[in-house]
Amino acid sequence: MGAVRAGVRLGAVAALAALWAQAQEAGEKAGGGDPWLAWKWVNFVILAGALGYLISKSAGSFFRSRTAAIREGIDEAARMKREAEERAAAIERKVSGLEKEVERLRGEAKAEFAAEGERIERETAETLRRIQQQAEGEIESLSKAARLELKAYAAGLAVDLAEGQIRAAMDGTRDAALIAAFAGRLGRDGAGGDGAR
Repeated sequence: MGAVRAGVRLGAVAALAALWAQAQEAGEKAGGGDPWLAWKWVNFVILAGALGYLISKSAGSFFRSRTAAIREGIDEAARMKREAEERAAAIERKVSGLEKEVERLRGEAKAEFAAEGERIERETAETLRRIQQQAEGEIESLSKAARLELKAYAAGLAVDLAEGQIRAAMDGTRDAALIAAFAGRLGRDGAGGDGAR
């Protein structure tokens, strides 16, 4: 880097000397030209050299920092691009996984609905069986009670009928005949018993 600067300085001095000589010649030929023209050229070369020196001194670090900033920006953009691609891939995986998850949930829901339907069917059948058993038991109980009540009623009717027939068969003359026959029997039994003694 030092050799380059030395070369630039040497070139600037050579160019300055050449311009000085050319300005001197032009002033002598023209005879009445601007006497300060050579000094103006010298000022211009000094100013250009100083500006060149300042630019070369600060431009290197400026361009290096600018290059580093650009490189960092490119690296950051590449990193962000990778992250975005990774996120997009993760989202795609989730979406494809989501479809599988939805299908799995649908299958589980169908299985649960089928199992729940079978359970309700079993419970309904069991409930109907119990109701039928209860109804049959109540019908049997009511039938027994009705039969017993019917027997009791029939027995009551039979007793009433027999009583009515006995009352109808027994009137005052019959009563007297029955009593006389009973008394006669008692008397025979009593007399026969005395003769045997």
